[in-house]
Amino acid sequence: MERDVSLSTGKMIYEALRKRGHQVVLLDVYLGYCGEVKEDIFEIEEDWTEGICQIREDEPDIEKIKSMRKDGDRGYFGPKVLSICQMSDLVFLALHGENGENGKIQAAFDLFEIPYTGTGYVSSALSMNKDLSKILFQFGGIQTPKWFLLKRGEEKREPVFPAVVKTCCGGSSVGVYIANNKEEYEAALKAAYTYEEKVIVEEFIKGRECSVGVIDKKALPIIEMEPKEGFYDYKNKYQDGNTVETCPADFPKDLTKKIQEIAEKVFEILQLETYARMDFRIREDGEIFCLEANTLPGMTPISLLPQEALAIGIDFGELCEKIIEVSMKKYKK
Repeated sequence: MERDVSLSTGKMIYEALRKRGHQVVLLDVYLGYCGEVKEDIFEIEEDWTEGICQIREDEPDIEKIKSMRKDGDRGYFGPKVLSICQMSDLVFLALHGENGENGKIQAAFDLFEIPYTGTGYVSSALSMNKDLSKILFQFGGIQTPKWFLLKRGEEKREPVFPAVVKTCCGGSSVGVYIANNKEEYEAALKAAYTYEEKVIVEEFIKGRECSVGVIDKKALPIIEMEPKEGFYDYKNKYQDGNTVETCPADFPKDLTKKIQEIAEKVFEILQLETYARMDFRIREDGEIFCLEANTLPGMTPISLLPQEALAIGIDFGELCEKIIEVSMKKYKK
């Protein structure tokens, strides 16, 4: 599923940067590039978005995608990806999901001395692992829903219902379920274990859901998400019209300021760089609970971060430029 989100994000960024005069190559990190890598590859006038699909409700056929890999290599980087990235001034990471956000690619790029957008490998790994990030939240005085970690094969612990079951290192709300009773809990665990060996079981916070982007340590306006049906899962995130999104969110000024300050503090606690997005639940009594941090927020046509930026007059192209500008600061020190 997150492959589709990555492709859609990449397409949007590619088109925006091309319009603003940048020389851009759009690469599928897994399938790579089958053409000849020439010195002038960034000057080639061709549509690199050909074949990029829209986000679907169903999961991509992973085995079919693997069969398209022609080099016979099982490695994550497709043919010529690293060599093209080494030729670039900066790689704009448009990846979502475990391998894109858990720090592995960031660490590889550091070793190959490839500059990239976003935060580094340590903060990526800490943020992707929900158990570790929540431990750091507690250490830093950030309120987060009560939780426990389960591993496949361990004796099950029963939570207070309703409860949220989610993969420990997932993204885009893939593998997230709400269980209202023991039967639903068993089904949720079974489903979550199809994605990962570790699962987080978290108390459900009844209230309003919102998100706050932070760029260069400064919080953007808050966006509130109200799904028309169910909760803010993968389908409601990426299918246009499924969720009512309000930005700036209609919170009292003092509550707005407090949420933004907490988002900036989470940014600091996780040692994040460049930009990120923090997700929150605001309980009915006004208590603020941070759910997680997203180190590579979606940049699709209906993603949250672009909407937050637009609320203060920054359009999509300007947002891409801002991310590039802030990212490049890391490499000018």
